[in-house]
Amino acid sequence: MFTFDAHIDTLLQLVHSGRSLADASGHVSLEKLRKGGVSAQVFAVFVEPDFYQGMALHRALQMIDVFWQMIAEYPDDLAFADSGTAIRKSYQAGKIACMLALEGGEALQGSLANLRNLHRLGVRVLTLTWNYRNALANGQSEGDASGGLSPFGREVIAEMNRLGMLVDVSHLNEPGFWDVLEISGDPVIASHSCARSLRDHGRNLTDRQIKALADKGGVIGVNFYPGFLTAGESAALEDVLDHIEYLINVGGSDCVGLGSDYDGINAVPDGLQDCSMMPTIAAGLESRGHSLTVIEKIMGGNFLRIAESVLG
Repeated sequence: MFTFDAHIDTLLQLVHSGRSLADASGHVSLEKLRKGGVSAQVFAVFVEPDFYQGMALHRALQMIDVFWQMIAEYPDDLAFADSGTAIRKSYQAGKIACMLALEGGEALQGSLANLRNLHRLGVRVLTLTWNYRNALANGQSEGDASGGLSPFGREVIAEMNRLGMLVDVSHLNEPGFWDVLEISGDPVIASHSCARSLRDHGRNLTDRQIKALADKGGVIGVNFYPGFLTAGESAALEDVLDHIEYLINVGGSDCVGLGSDYDGINAVPDGLQDCSMMPTIAAGLESRGHSLTVIEKIMGGNFLRIAESVLG
């Protein structure tokens, strides 16, 4: 089954460890991706806050270089994808389609030229903020009273629409979320977020946000971090399925996908220890009575659709 994961932090793991994807010991490795049947994978470029002051672009370029070395190292297994068409071609060739996302606008360093250059290097997704304020907008940790998009953030959205890039609202505070939906001419994604009605956390989306994003044609990737799934200290596969079903009930089956956040989280649900376990989600949805058509949308079809729509 075609499986699309909209967010992992494996590039930072590889930078820290100095290992290759084949030798990676985290939630994601080449063998685990193959075992899990992952067809398309978005690799996030997450710049740690220690690098924000003047070194964000430098750190981002370091991870982008690791990404391209990884693609070159495993040409029989991996293929760079910058569009929906490229994803389909990779899948038909039996390769994992690999996409690049920038998590946090700090690496733009206030310059649209940097956005364009990162696009030239293959970045096709931009998560506007991490948890804090940057030159584009306010992250969810800043609260709602701090306002939404800055004038520069609005320019970035317009330029992303012109370039054909996916705008990602995960980590954004709520005023910023509404600014994006008002400004963007394209549908947007929340690459790794859950439902706030099931778990009251600022990183999760309210019912009103879910409906609005779905009405615009967007897709929400359910995050596997236990802290976003439940109020307890642990979570399980069933909790992930609960969030998937809740999003379906609120926004419809076209707005839901997967955004594991593997290698960026310090705990995982029981039954989803790493990316090799992805097929258990499809099996769990089937056991709950969902049709093959709906399951295929959740596992990857919805993110493929929006990639084709926005990226080409």
